[in-house]
Amino acid sequence: MSKRGRSGARSPGPSNAVADKAGAGASARAPAGKVRIIGGRWRGTRLDVADAPGLRPTSDRVRETLFNWLQPMLPGARVLDLFAGSGALGLEALSRGAAGAVLVERDPALAAQLRALAARLPGGEAAQVVQADALAWLAQQPVAAGGGGAAPGFDLAFVDPPFAAGLWDAVWPALVPRLAPAAWLYVEAPLAAPLALPAPWLPHREGATREVRYALYRRAG
Repeated sequence: MSKRGRSGARSPGPSNAVADKAGAGASARAPAGKVRIIGGRWRGTRLDVADAPGLRPTSDRVRETLFNWLQPMLPGARVLDLFAGSGALGLEALSRGAAGAVLVERDPALAAQLRALAARLPGGEAAQVVQADALAWLAQQPVAAGGGGAAPGFDLAFVDPPFAAGLWDAVWPALVPRLAPAAWLYVEAPLAAPLALPAPWLPHREGATREVRYALYRRAG
């Protein structure tokens, strides 16, 4: 993640964090490090980053920048953390006032870790942890009012898939109809990766590290 603890360099194919590592011994995976929630009611809470191939937590600096951008819209927001990993983005949003967050994580061990953490946090029931493939899960969700359906949709979505899988173009058609009309969309990708979001999404703020480009988008108009 440059973010929290998600999957990065991995062979193409799986649409969430870990088909290639969910085999024997996954449940015994030891933490390789920690990131922390940096603001709000859970400030200072440490999140384990599992010792798993390709996990790349988003740096504290990038998350602090992102949530400074997002702070005015977070209170009461419905949030989707689509490739959750350590859960740092979704949990940070809840810590800072979001009403609820769905954290989708394919790896059973990581999903179990997220559920256990949410159960320990005061108010952690606002985090719904879903152990599923991201694209398959999206396909089963109701279409939002802005996409022709009747559901309220998500107000904010975090999209930071495994970099090697190149899933961005596959995510947009499934994700965008599930977003509220005035939704925000945060994306992380390799620095040189071309990102072509469908109209009418336009970049609102952008930044970069030596390896990662991160951008916050909003619908035009």
